[in-house]
Order: sequence, then C-alpha cells, then structure tokens
Amino acid sequence: MSRWRPPPEKSTALITRQGHARLKAELDELWRVRRPEVVAALAAAAAEGDRSENAEYSYRKKQLGEIDRRVRYLSKRLPALRVVEQAPSDPGAVFFGATIELENIDSGDIARYRIVGPDETDAAAGWISIDSPLARALLKKRIDEEVAVQLPGGAARLVVVDIGYDA
Repeated sequence: MSRWRPPPEKSTALITRQGHARLKAELDELWRVRRPEVVAALAAAAAEGDRSENAEYSYRKKQLGEIDRRVRYLSKRLPALRVVEQAPSDPGAVFFGATIELENIDSGDIARYRIVGPDETDAAAGWISIDSPLARALLKKRIDEEVAVQLPGGAARLVVVDIGYDA
C-alpha cells in the first residue's frame, strides 16, 4: 500500500478577520511553544538508549511530525487567504460572512448558521463553510426565499427568515 493520497479539493480562499487572527495565533503557538517542547522531550527520549523499544521516543517523533505537518499547511495557507472585512454592498442577500436564520418548512424548526471560510468552520457554533452544500444553496438568497437542499439527514426545504452581518 502506498502513502500517496490524492490532493484535496481546492477550497475557497476566503476567511474572516477573526479566523485569520486565530490561524496566525495557532501557527505562532505551534512554532514558538509546542514544537520546542516536543523537540526537547524527543531529545530526552532519544538519550535513553534503544529507540526500537522506546515508546516515548516513538510518540514524540509522531507528535513532531503532526506539528510540522500543521505548520507547513498553515505557512502555505495563510498567505493564500483573502480576508473579508466588510459587509457586502447588498446586505439584504446572503453572502460570505452572513449569519442566517432558517426555518424548516416541513418541521417548523429554526436553525441559525454563519457562512465562514473552510478553515474556520465550527459545527457546534453553527459556522458552516462557504463550500458546503447548504451555503452554496443559500448564496444570493433573500429573506422569505425558499431553498431545497440535500443535507446529511436527508432532503430539506428551508426558508430564509433573517440575514445579518457582524460589524
């Protein structure tokens, strides 16, 4: 079995100001704090002798690889991102950065989502990627417009109840 993996799909290179700051802070913390700690622990584990039976050495080596992989990704991704700082010229329609309130037509349930970049999604907070099927279906929709979308739980018919943008 080879280690080759197909390249991931290209994701939209948009991000909010808060998301960009969070990614920069993560890169800084990984590079200046966590990596030196892991390197020191790896050196101490390597000094213990036989590395083939040294679980601490194996664990630290794997941890260092994970940190380096994330640092490499962030170092390449951050310069490619475009920070969106202002609301669109038409705040009555759904665009990047919008907070949308949706009502399920069939069940009457209300859900609230915010459309953000793929690098800052958070399902618990209701932040969905602009590349997600729901966000794609909602783009350019206005209040009281209906949208039919295939969600993981099945097909859903939704109506836009409210659209807002953070200042």
